[in-house]
Amino acid sequence: MINLLILPIIIPLVTAIVLIFFAKNISAQKAISVFGALGMIFASIMLVRRVHTEGIQTLDIGNWPAPFGITLVSDMLSAMLVLTTSIIAFACLLYSFATIGRSRESFYYYSFFYFLLVGINGAFTTGDIFNLFVFYEVMLISSYVLLVLGGTKIQLRETIKYMLVNVFSSALFVIAVGYLYAVTGTLNMAHLSVRVAEVENQSILTVIAILFLIVFGLKGAIFPFYFWLPGSYSAPPSAVLALFGGLLTKVGVYSILRTFTLIFHHDVGYTHTILAWLSIGTIVVGVIGAIAYRDLRQIVIYNIIAAVGVMTFGISLMTNESLEGTVFYLLQDMVMKTTMFLIIGAIAYVTGTNQLNQFSGLMKTYPLLGWMVFLSALALAGIPPFSGFIGKTLIVRSSFADGQLLSALVILLSSLFVLYSIMKIFVYGCWGEQKGYEAKEIRTLYIPIAMLLGLTVLYGVGIEFVRPFVSQAISVLADPAIYIESVLKE
Repeated sequence: MINLLILPIIIPLVTAIVLIFFAKNISAQKAISVFGALGMIFASIMLVRRVHTEGIQTLDIGNWPAPFGITLVSDMLSAMLVLTTSIIAFACLLYSFATIGRSRESFYYYSFFYFLLVGINGAFTTGDIFNLFVFYEVMLISSYVLLVLGGTKIQLRETIKYMLVNVFSSALFVIAVGYLYAVTGTLNMAHLSVRVAEVENQSILTVIAILFLIVFGLKGAIFPFYFWLPGSYSAPPSAVLALFGGLLTKVGVYSILRTFTLIFHHDVGYTHTILAWLSIGTIVVGVIGAIAYRDLRQIVIYNIIAAVGVMTFGISLMTNESLEGTVFYLLQDMVMKTTMFLIIGAIAYVTGTNQLNQFSGLMKTYPLLGWMVFLSALALAGIPPFSGFIGKTLIVRSSFADGQLLSALVILLSSLFVLYSIMKIFVYGCWGEQKGYEAKEIRTLYIPIAMLLGLTVLYGVGIEFVRPFVSQAISVLADPAIYIESVLKE
């Protein structure tokens, strides 16, 4: 019986390599890309099903048993994130067909699209903290190419900034891994969880935990490490931006969620309190940016930052309810941020601008696009019964139960400001006098947007169907012994 957890890594890897040989045949590239994306979705669905029925899946590469070899691990959290990634990738791929342009398609765009997915799915699946770094690098190298492909001035400038930040964070990552290995003598995450509890000098582990928090904070754009995100994400074309916005920062959030529940839970009163304050700062900065800008891209980019703050605050509380809310919110935010970037990409395609004050009256020509903006605003703000509601509710309830009333108030107010930031696109861009654009054919752009928007609505309405899967994921986060026993076979 094939071990399914390797397929979401192998399928995009093989697809990326095959696409290299069809660099000048765009039709063949598109056909191969579709088959690769559908294969990823099918394999991911089967993986979720197997994890749900049989429990955590592991694979020891080269038959070297954990903790001595390289181990891949897929629990329910990992499997759901891989499935969500596959669906988002398919939507962005369809969007790319209509918008990315032959000049980029001829220079290995689809190959690096799939190499990026190799890094993302590998980061979600690895059970080894050094290989988490390796998959991060695969993801980042691919993102450098996708960010600069096209060679415009803004892309070149922002790619240099993006590379410098990530080279620094990657160096810090290696240093942190080295310190952790020196103290514990292992890199396997399950074994680390065991060894960390045995270390006499817990203070040095706290310092290492803060180092990892800085590394993952840079990757996930947590305050005050978010400074690179608004400029870098404003540079690439909409399909690439949607892929980045939906997935890249979420890998950072996942890394914090995994390591600070499995490994670094020895000094929760210190490390998680720091994470909580950084999270509140992230929410505040994100909200201020979202309501201050009238640039469509910047509005949604700062909404990414605010959402990251909500999720990391849920992690900081370390209760079953807050972790459940974080997982619910993480899954929906991946889909919704991608959806929102695809929508504003369609608006920019029609109007030729990202500036909200340069057009209005889209409802008269594109009513479906206008109502998609409206529904997205409700979903992002967590208005029931849309998908953002359950996650934020659980995090806020947990915050109240922990006595953190001010933090709960900040999260509640952030929902109102997020709603305002997106509704101003709906009010000022979709209503009023028709100006700043000419009618264009965008029916092909509706397909991936409608697919993702429909998914997030179903996710909210059908929450009782999803909840058993999330509960299974939370059981592993709340009780690391389940993960340890599955990996180490103890």
